[in-house]
Amino acid sequence: MSVKPQRKRIALRALGAAAAGALAWITAATSIPGGASQEANPTALVAGESPGYAVEDFSYPLADTILAEKNIVLKRGDGHITLADCASGAGLLEIMARNKADKICFKVVGDSGWLTLEIPAVYAIKGNDYTTEVDMTVGAEEKSFDLNKNAWTPVGEAADEEGREHLLVEIRTSK
Repeated sequence: MSVKPQRKRIALRALGAAAAGALAWITAATSIPGGASQEANPTALVAGESPGYAVEDFSYPLADTILAEKNIVLKRGDGHITLADCASGAGLLEIMARNKADKICFKVVGDSGWLTLEIPAVYAIKGNDYTTEVDMTVGAEEKSFDLNKNAWTPVGEAADEEGREHLLVEIRTSK
C-alpha cells in the first residue's frame, strides 16, 4: 500500500469535515434571531419561541408547601437528602427539636449529599449508616457536630454548656 494515496484520503477527509463545519456555521449564523434570513427560515421562528434552558439552582422542591404544613424551612440541596415520613422505614436520619412534638426524618441516598435548612431548637439527631456532619448556629456562632452512626448524638442545646437554643442549618453526608 502506498503512503501517498493514504495521505490524500486523510487530507480529503479533513477538507470535507472543514467544509461541513463551515456550512453548519454559516447556516447557524444566518438563522440567529434578528439575522437577515429569519423571516425566510421557519426553523428560526420556532426556535425563538421555545422555552429557555432549565438551570438547576438546587432549591428544595415544594419548600413553600412543607413550610406551611410542617413549619420546616428547607432551602437547597443536591437531592440526596430528602424529607421522609418517619414511619417509612429504617435507615433514616431522625431529628428531635424542642418545639416539635414528633421527630423529623430525612432519607439519604447516593454516595454523598447535602441539604441546607432551618430547624430551631434541635437537641438530638440519630445518625444512619452514613458519615454525617451537621452545622448549627447559636447567635452569630457556628458549630459543627459529627453524628454517631445508627445512634443518637446530643447536639445543639444538649451539647452546649450554656444550654443555648441552636438552629440546624446544614446536613452533609458521605459513605
